[in-house]
Amino acid sequence: MSVTIKAISPSKKELTDYVKFGIDLYKNNPYYVPPLISDDVATLTPSKNPAFDFCDSQSFMAYRDGRPVGRITAIVNRLLNEKSGKKEARFGFVDYVDDAEVADSLFDAAEDWARSKGMTEMVGPMGFSDMDHEGMLIEGFDEMGTMATIYNHPYYRSHVERRGYTKDTDWVEYRITIPDRIPEKMQRIAELVMRKYNLRIVKYTSGKKIKAEYGEAIFELINEAYSDLYGYSPLTRRQIEYYIDMYLGLLRLDYVSLVVDASDRLIGVGVTIPSLSAALRKSGGKLLPLGWWHLLRAMKGHNDVVDLMLIAVRPEYQSKGVNSLFFYDLLNLYIRDGVKFAETNLELEENLNVQSQWEYFERRLHRRRRAFRKQL
Repeated sequence: MSVTIKAISPSKKELTDYVKFGIDLYKNNPYYVPPLISDDVATLTPSKNPAFDFCDSQSFMAYRDGRPVGRITAIVNRLLNEKSGKKEARFGFVDYVDDAEVADSLFDAAEDWARSKGMTEMVGPMGFSDMDHEGMLIEGFDEMGTMATIYNHPYYRSHVERRGYTKDTDWVEYRITIPDRIPEKMQRIAELVMRKYNLRIVKYTSGKKIKAEYGEAIFELINEAYSDLYGYSPLTRRQIEYYIDMYLGLLRLDYVSLVVDASDRLIGVGVTIPSLSAALRKSGGKLLPLGWWHLLRAMKGHNDVVDLMLIAVRPEYQSKGVNSLFFYDLLNLYIRDGVKFAETNLELEENLNVQSQWEYFERRLHRRRRAFRKQL
């Protein structure tokens, strides 16, 4: 039978079915890491996600013989378009079976919607902001992903390129082997940088306290540090408040490192967490009945992999060795806890300053992701 396309309403039931399709498609895949269903539903719900203050969006599902066979979300980020001067739409949350008719029907729907909004080009996979998943996997299909990244079948790329999309940028990911001690050169640099710029490392044990003292400053710093990065959408005040409530109370705070100057001004932040990949796979994307237990165990118990979620340094301190302070602080904790590997998550391939910080470690580039662009 032919493929039919349905525009998804923002109802909880329809969005839940939409999110579950992406999980069901990979049910027997050993490398796929599902999102929490509730998190993705909230991201796609206008009344919950403050990105809808400046974004328009429409999700579509493809059906054949009454069964779902694909999904895609089209997004217009008005704030980013005003910043860039482009008429750009994004596609994201995209999954489909290996069928040209399905892929074409989905992209036709998303592109037609984008044109109806006056857009002249489309890029993706991207989300509403950098806090969402981005980048199509094009290398590294035989390794488990992370909670911060997308997993997709190899055939996705061929359908996208057949539609006329071409490379816009790539991200790379490294797996780093944790050494048995802090590299001497890194330790010397970290101690020199702290003395030279009168910096110190701040640690917290209370989620409530870190929210009160540095919650807003952390996300304001991220805005400043990432402002010139590819596709970065500055976080608004409402988004900052949203993410403070969502994330800061859930982090394992000994794995978070803040660097401040003599006046306690935030200079840099490093957020890392024990890997939740295996726990999310066990949960199937659900907190109940036992998903919460798997996640808590991964966060608080023994875990030999850590995810480097983000490192941000104030622009005037970049390329001055401040990044070494995060590992000066955190490596001893990883060694104490028996951590063997760290996942860097996404780094723009041309961002050599970020990648140079791994020169102290045994590492391998094991995944690559791509954003594609097409003129409409």
